[in-house]
Amino acid sequence: MILLLCLPPIGYILVTGGVISGIGKGIIASSVGTLLKSCGLHVTAIKIDPYINIDAGTFSPYEHGEVFVLDDGGEVDLDLGNYERFLDIRLTRDNNLTTGKIYQSVINKERRGDYLGKTVQVVPHITDAIQEWVMKQARVSVDDDGVEPQVCVIELGGTVGDIESMPFIEAFRQFQFKVKRENFCNIHVSLVPQPGATGEQKTKPTQNSVRELRGLGLSPDLIMCRCSTPLETAVKEKISMFCHVEPTQVICVHDVSSIYRVPLLLEDQGVVGFFCQRLDLPVEMRARKMLTKWKEMSERSDRLLENVSIALVGKYTKLSDSYASVIKALEHSALAINHKLKVKYIDSADLEATTLQDDPVKYHEAWQKLCSSDGVLVPGGFGVRGTEGKIQAISWARKQKKPFLGVCLGMQLAVCEFARNVLGWQDANSTEFDPESKHPVVIDMPEHNPGQMGGTMRLGKRRTIFKSSNSILRKLYGDVEYVDERHRHRFEVNPDLKHHFEDKGLNFVGQDVEGERMEVIELEDHVYFVGVQYHPEFTSRPIKPSPPYFGLLLAAAGKLQGYLLKGCRLSPRDTYSDRSGSSSPDSEISELKFPCVSKD
Repeated sequence: MILLLCLPPIGYILVTGGVISGIGKGIIASSVGTLLKSCGLHVTAIKIDPYINIDAGTFSPYEHGEVFVLDDGGEVDLDLGNYERFLDIRLTRDNNLTTGKIYQSVINKERRGDYLGKTVQVVPHITDAIQEWVMKQARVSVDDDGVEPQVCVIELGGTVGDIESMPFIEAFRQFQFKVKRENFCNIHVSLVPQPGATGEQKTKPTQNSVRELRGLGLSPDLIMCRCSTPLETAVKEKISMFCHVEPTQVICVHDVSSIYRVPLLLEDQGVVGFFCQRLDLPVEMRARKMLTKWKEMSERSDRLLENVSIALVGKYTKLSDSYASVIKALEHSALAINHKLKVKYIDSADLEATTLQDDPVKYHEAWQKLCSSDGVLVPGGFGVRGTEGKIQAISWARKQKKPFLGVCLGMQLAVCEFARNVLGWQDANSTEFDPESKHPVVIDMPEHNPGQMGGTMRLGKRRTIFKSSNSILRKLYGDVEYVDERHRHRFEVNPDLKHHFEDKGLNFVGQDVEGERMEVIELEDHVYFVGVQYHPEFTSRPIKPSPPYFGLLLAAAGKLQGYLLKGCRLSPRDTYSDRSGSSSPDSEISELKFPCVSKD
């Protein structure tokens, strides 16, 4: 504790939510962090999820959206993906705090006898553990330069008043006094509904939410109102009067054309100036180039005229959050080639013969979507449902010379499809789906522990070595010898069968360091048929698109060959420094210039 008192203070910004969940706290927290980082500050972020799960690894995508994977293999909430993309930082598994993690740590201490026989209770032991975790993690550098953060943005999931979030609310009630009020402030995000019958913006939900928050011991410094249209002045004044804040502390966050506009929306309402004064941050109020770049990016997004369509063939297509990072990676790449992205969601089961029998209309609609798309993407997933439909889509893309990208399971199924239809192994399959297959082209990994589901996969950042100098993907990465990308899988391509595929033109151009795991496949004599075992979408950034996705969009727009002939001089990796974790964007990014790829 003496050591902590000697360290420079950190500014803590707690983001809470009211009325409903899924209101946009993650984007608002990311936008606040972006604004402060644009001032030259080092910013970190923590997401608190009040569920009892240790991490997000075993969630169904329909339950909680995608599982985002970090460099250290942490399986975390998708909001940490927003933080990394907006702030261009590298977080760790401890930046995602859950009730399960806290209780596990406290119980482990109790079993060791750390509490000296005392009765272990929610207050003070659980609340103290929460505060200690936050204070410790807030000082962990998330930038490549290793500098300690000056500001920590903390998002508390769920809504105020939930039983499960009560220990966290109490912890932060105490926390504001432990770190001193001048180093702590609270943003409360609330919904201002506008019923269609009257069209009037209603403030009562916000009033009730703030009243409940204040009753629990936290007073909001900023009330950010989520609404469909800009707040009327009278409504803002009413919220100010009944919620005990100045009108300037009521911030309107209305629906905008692009999430890239949210930081600009907050900037226009004086949020940076408020935080600099409230937390006494060491900021020079000067013109910030990074915000100029964000404005240019958002305006560019609004001006796109040409369209490019990608068929996303998956099994969780009813909820777009299931593929949040995949969609963002596609958007980043589409923006880089000046095209407006249209994603066609196709449930892979709809492409199968059983659907033709049960619901022929749905079957033909799914195939019509696929056939009318400019490119095909088969993302990762688990379980046998819909896999045959994915294989059908892959087969169509291969035969019709349509640009194709397979990610994780998508790559594995591309190998299965090739084995069946080119090598003639009719029963070729993954042992995940058919353990008795005579041609197991995809097999269990050595690390896989079938008895336990959570955290048993090959997770986190791993190195892939390019084995061919002629690889399209290698050129898209900037002609590097290796790449470090994040993994999340239990099964792998059977290395013993590698030569059968390469003899027929399906090349394994990327392998792991030991040369035992197949990481990247490319098909000869095809405009773009690529599969990757890793998940490149997790490291895609708005101004640094992921090369595999960038290649797919280039090919889908008919620009890939011209781009490669130019030697990839305008590779997105060259538009700004590879030091992606830098907290000094103004010096690292000289100018926001996307690759301007001319028409062939």
